[in-house]
Amino acid sequence: MKEVKQVTKKLQKAVAEAIQQYTMIAEGDKIMVCLSGGKDSYTLLDMLLYFKKVAPISFDLIAVNLDQKQPGFPEEVLPTYLTNLQVDYKIIEKNTYKIVMDKTPEGKTTCSLCSRLRRGTLYEAAKDLGCNKIALGHHRNDILETFFLNFFFSGKMETMPPKFKNDAGDLAVLRPLAFCKESDIEVYSDFKDFPIIPCNLCGSQENLQRQNVKQMIADWEKEFPNRNAIMMNALQNVSPSHLLDTKLYDFENLESKVAEDILID
Repeated sequence: MKEVKQVTKKLQKAVAEAIQQYTMIAEGDKIMVCLSGGKDSYTLLDMLLYFKKVAPISFDLIAVNLDQKQPGFPEEVLPTYLTNLQVDYKIIEKNTYKIVMDKTPEGKTTCSLCSRLRRGTLYEAAKDLGCNKIALGHHRNDILETFFLNFFFSGKMETMPPKFKNDAGDLAVLRPLAFCKESDIEVYSDFKDFPIIPCNLCGSQENLQRQNVKQMIADWEKEFPNRNAIMMNALQNVSPSHLLDTKLYDFENLESKVAEDILID
């Protein structure tokens, strides 16, 4: 019980830090909380419900789940859970599972197409529901894994930002768990006994590069404790003049281009 209390406080502190540092929530916001049925999204909803109670500002939440019509998906689990929790919610039914399975060649991963279809559907739902922001359940480990996936396999230094605008520019997308450790979320989820719904798309695939990167990071953390925290700090301390991107730094005149872009925007 003591460990759970400590973990709960750590999660609340990490979420508060992310909300404050990236100005995630403002008075009058209506936030769509994307609920997949996994430990991360359940924890996300719990944390935002907590801050809705204690925050000095008023904002609304609505939980939304996209029922992708995966075989064996337990349709009753989330409505029952959210009704008992007395949370506003909406279940969107769209057979993206069939589209993904039909369009993905045998042996290829489904993640990319699944993510695009899911993202487009959720953006549309947010606007229909009158939401100005969307909250996703990605945590610190997701951010680090994505950075190394892009670094090693896509040739770019990029990851999941804690806050960004969609391409249309009419929705802000938030990741309030950005500073939360996955291990803390696991402890919290086990204690809360969330009704976890397994994913038959992303979660069931073997030999994903993400799994390899995840193991690499876990091994590093085991050998060098606190390395994950150091890497997260590095992502927040970028020096354009000490990299090689001419779009960020004018190497001819030895001037930063970042400030100019901010002023133009």
